Amino acid sequence: MTAKGYWIAHNVVHDAEAYDKYRAANAATLAEYGAKFLVRGGTQELREGAWNNRTVVIEFASYADALACYESKGYQAAKALRDAVADGNLIIVEGYEG
Repeated sequence: MTAKGYWIAHNVVHDAEAYDKYRAANAATLAEYGAKFLVRGGTQELREGAWNNRTVVIEFASYADALACYESKGYQAAKALRDAVADGNLIIVEGYEG
């Protein structure tokens, strides 16, 4: 069985209305790649280190799907909308099959 893939992001959103346009723009591409939101904002409490105020975790059927979605033309077009209104970090990681 192939390990799942995950996007883990933590962002600071500077313009919520414009960020909503990014979320609308990425919806079709994420659906195309079978993405499932596990965490999408929500309450969080920082216990160690430094972190931004918005955390998102998205699950994909495989690490390859997670990479392909990020690199797709559809997602890159949506990302351009986000880049203008949010700062943060995103990592794509392979899940643990232990």
